[in-house]
Amino acid sequence: MLLERQLIEYCSPTLASIKTAGLFNHSFSSEEELEKQLAVLNSQLGEKGIALLSLSRRRNKALIYVYRKSHLEADLNRPGVSKFLRKYGYEHMEIEYVLGRLIERLKQEGAFPHEIGIFLGYPLGDVIGFIRNAGKNCKCIGCWKVYCNECEAVKTFARYQKCRAVYARLWQNGRTVWQLTVAA
Repeated sequence: MLLERQLIEYCSPTLASIKTAGLFNHSFSSEEELEKQLAVLNSQLGEKGIALLSLSRRRNKALIYVYRKSHLEADLNRPGVSKFLRKYGYEHMEIEYVLGRLIERLKQEGAFPHEIGIFLGYPLGDVIGFIRNAGKNCKCIGCWKVYCNECEAVKTFARYQKCRAVYARLWQNGRTVWQLTVAA
């Protein structure tokens, strides 16, 4: 199943409970098939604390957000995050509300909503740095552009890469996504 392969490729650190969320584009042949796949995976992985959500759809592509609710709640409660998100119209920090607001922001014309970094578990300073610098002048690039703690980010990137490699090998050797998902 293509969706499972993409979960392993793009979301292994989330499945392993070392990252808040992952995001990827998924091609689908029909809306019904996509909804069915998401429902099955949400049913299976939900008991382990993982949720999949289609943030947007254009033609036959869906932007799939895979997250751990407990991690996202913690990220939304980090110092400065609610104040930062209020600038973009997020009035309160309940999960369902902020995800609905993010979906609205994705539907708006114009630039991609860069506050999405918060939803992916990126450090607030790096998200703010990216926005202020229009994506330029970063200290390094890995899973995101780093503007603050380069040393810590490089360690985090290495952990994520190792996780992806291990998960890819295990999945290719027959482990299921469910088996590879750490319980909440």
